[in-house]
Formats: sequence, structure tokens, C-alpha cells
Amino acid sequence: MATYISLVQLRDRNISNVQELATVWGELKVETEEFDATLEDTYAILGDYDFVVVFDAAGRDEAFRVALAMERHGLDMQTMEAIPTEDFADLVTDI
Repeated sequence: MATYISLVQLRDRNISNVQELATVWGELKVETEEFDATLEDTYAILGDYDFVVVFDAAGRDEAFRVALAMERHGLDMQTMEAIPTEDFADLVTDI
């Protein structure tokens, strides 16, 4: 499983009440499992983005499906693959 991090903005989403946002994360957790992925963490953040979403997916195709499912819920996202710093250290030892 690979780890992916999505930076989420709510600019174009029409939110009638804040409680609606809480239900979105529950729906997304169920949907990600359908795509052989796991929604690990979600955080509300301050700054240019509104949320950070961390999920694990079996591969790139599954990560695309998760990202598209989130977009379908009106979340404007930027998704990136992440690797643990220990793995990064192993990658750069030969350079």
C-alpha cells in the first residue's frame, strides 16, 4: 500500500451547514474501501487549504479513483504520493 496526501479546498462547494461536512468524511471512508484504499486521517487546517486527507491505496489507479470520488463530493483537491522519511533515506544513500 502506498500513502497519499490530499490538500482540500472548499471554494466551490455550497455548504448550507457545517454539520454537512462531518457526514462527508463518513461517506468518503466507505467509498475509499470500495476502491481498495483506506482513509487514514483527515484534518481541518488553517491557511490556503481547508483540510488535509491522508489515505493508503493499493496503487496509483486506486488512488486516482479515491481522488475522483472526493472531487465528486465537491472537494477541490491536490493529491500527492508520500513516502516515509526512512524510505526516502534509503533511496538517497546511493546518490
